[in-house]
Amino acid sequence: MLPSQGSFPIYLWCGLATRYSFPMAAREYDLEVEKLSATLTSIEKVIDLPRLRKEFETLEAEASAPNLWDDPEKAQVVTSKLSRVQSTINRVSGIRRRLDDVPILIELAQAESDSAALHDAETELDSVGKAIRELEVTTLLSGEYDDRDCLVTIRSEAGGVEAADWAEMLMRMYLRYCERKEYKVDVLETSYAEEAGIKSTTFRVSAPYAYGTLSVEQGTHRLVRISPFDSQSRRHTSFAGVEVVPVVEQSDHIDIDEKEIRVDVYRSSGPGGQGVNTTDSAVRITHLATGIVVSCQNERSQIQNKATAMAVLQSKLLERRRQEERARIDALKGDNSGSWGNQMRSYVLAPYQMVKDLRTDFEVGNPAAVLDGDIDGFLEAGIRWRKSTE
Repeated sequence: MLPSQGSFPIYLWCGLATRYSFPMAAREYDLEVEKLSATLTSIEKVIDLPRLRKEFETLEAEASAPNLWDDPEKAQVVTSKLSRVQSTINRVSGIRRRLDDVPILIELAQAESDSAALHDAETELDSVGKAIRELEVTTLLSGEYDDRDCLVTIRSEAGGVEAADWAEMLMRMYLRYCERKEYKVDVLETSYAEEAGIKSTTFRVSAPYAYGTLSVEQGTHRLVRISPFDSQSRRHTSFAGVEVVPVVEQSDHIDIDEKEIRVDVYRSSGPGGQGVNTTDSAVRITHLATGIVVSCQNERSQIQNKATAMAVLQSKLLERRRQEERARIDALKGDNSGSWGNQMRSYVLAPYQMVKDLRTDFEVGNPAAVLDGDIDGFLEAGIRWRKSTE
């Protein structure tokens, strides 16, 4: 029996406490694994793995046909679907294998009384649990375009140089998020502001369900902070808008008449007006009927930039058509819910620290982590909120 603390000098008591090593409550590994397995089984049923595997076999056979590329439009659709289906199957199967391995890792660690190995097994169990939760959120993405790549456009709004700097901070936040997830990103165009930051940028995110995941970020993002550009160190509020659209596919048939657009060419530039190249290779396309303007300057030739800009324009027109169709449906349903825009999230750096989503009320007290790409909590809350409002 251990002696009471009051009868021992503190240094002796600390030594005894270390010696007897009071353990924390033991984790019930079997119960944790059982619950995660049940959740994963439900997800597998929703995804319908047998159907996906059959679809994969069919698509793989089509993709192996020697005459596939005789019809480029069909080939692109087939290869794109094949890639997405294979990615989903690999993701679910990989998580299942990892979960099945966890009890073995724990059993071996306990049998050998290896605390380091047990810690590694616990870390893997936690990691698998996180992967299953993320996969569960993916099952909520059932929209027509949710499984596609997406185009993200960020624009500085009210706030002058503050807003331009804020737009660049948001750009970095999303790029860091994509880097963490190992998503492929192609920056198509960036327009730099004169003093600091950016006027706008457009980049493509290539990953399964990129559009469904990031579409909940669409809207106005508000920043409150002590301005680094104010000599009197006053607090400023600035705004930046985020637009997310699905990447258009050849099968979508968004026809654009050359008479409906104006094409301007100009010299690509970088921060501070530094020339990227010495030819007028950058392209800006204005869709006259809607006023939509897109630009591309990342390719080496004017022809390539125009082709990329046209693809971006098609995606934006597709999204515009989708929103118009949704508006008509909402009108018939009598839907009076608010739009995605107008301050969907606030980032406060002074006088206190907080990031709060104004639709879901999800908030965190660590803006630095959020601005470094840790936005998973906001994405999950946004996806669940959107599903609940459908």
